[in-house]
Amino acid sequence: MPEDIIVQDSEKGERLDIFLLKKTGITRSQIQKLIRQGNILVNDSKVNQNYRVKPADFITVQVSEKPEAGLVAEPTPLEVFYEDSHLIVVNKPAGMVVYPAAGHAKGTLMNALAYHCPKLSAPGGPLRPGVVHRLDKDTSGVMVVALSDDAYYSLIEQFRQRTINRKYGAFIYGNLKEDRGEIALRIGRSESDRKKMSTRARRGKEAVTGWQVIQRFGCATVVEVKLGTGRTHQIRVHFASIGHPVLGDRTYGKKIEIAVNAKKTISFPRQMLHAGLLGFPHPVTGEYLEFSSPLPEDMAEKITELKGLQKE
Repeated sequence: MPEDIIVQDSEKGERLDIFLLKKTGITRSQIQKLIRQGNILVNDSKVNQNYRVKPADFITVQVSEKPEAGLVAEPTPLEVFYEDSHLIVVNKPAGMVVYPAAGHAKGTLMNALAYHCPKLSAPGGPLRPGVVHRLDKDTSGVMVVALSDDAYYSLIEQFRQRTINRKYGAFIYGNLKEDRGEIALRIGRSESDRKKMSTRARRGKEAVTGWQVIQRFGCATVVEVKLGTGRTHQIRVHFASIGHPVLGDRTYGKKIEIAVNAKKTISFPRQMLHAGLLGFPHPVTGEYLEFSSPLPEDMAEKITELKGLQKE
C-alpha cells in the first residue's frame, strides 16, 4: 500500500534515497529499485535517486511489501522525566540505539516507547514516529520524542530555529589551553568515508559548538558543551578536528585509553559524551520545560579514577 511523506523545511537538500532510508526503514538498495521502477513519485512525477528533496515536496512510496510493518513493542524499562499526551522526555542509556535500522532491528528506544506509550506521533516514518532529534548509540542523556502530530511539527521547527537549549558533558583528550571557547567549522559528509562526518567536506553546513572547562586532569579535560547547531556527530567531529577528540570515541580520534603516568593507563569503553540538559517551550502550551540528567555512573567513575591518580 502507498505511503505519503511531506518534506519539512529542516529536511531540504537530502538525496531522495537517503531521505527515504531514514523515513521508511526500507533498505537503500530497495529504495533505488523502487525509484527506477517508478514506484516512488515526487509531486506525482518520476525522479532519479540523485534528486534532492525540497520543502513541501509530496513523496509517494508504493511498495507491495515492507521489510517491517512497524515497530515491535518491547517491555524495556525506561527512565521517564516527563510525559503528557503530546510528548515524552526520557533519559537514554548509553548503548541503546534510538530507532531500528540495519543491524539493530530490536532493543531500541523506539521499541521501548512503542510498548510504554499507548499512542505515538504519525510523522517521522513507521520505525521512528515522533523522533525530532537523536543521540548516538553510545551517547547517554536527555531526549524528547513527540507523541502528537502538533508536537512533532512544533519541535521540528524549534530545532530548526535553534531555540532549544542543549548542554552536554564531555571528557576531552588532552589539556585545552583556554577556559572556554567556540568551534565554528562547517561539517559535511566525509569524502573518503561516507559513514563519517568531516570539517573538510566540500559541501559542509554551518556548525557551532561552544564549550567551557569544568575540570582539568592534564591528560584529559571535562567540559560543558553548548550546541549552537545540531549537525550529525557535531561535538565528536569538532573536538577531533582541533586535536582533542572525545575520549572513548572509536570513530573520531580513537583515544580509547590514555596514559596517566608511566605506570597507569585508563581505558574508556564508550565515548564519554552525555546529553545533560534539554530545555524548550512546550509545543502546545508554550510553558518552558527544562530537564537535566547527572553524569551516568560510568562517566562519574572515570572522574573519580582520574582524581585518585592525580594524588599519587
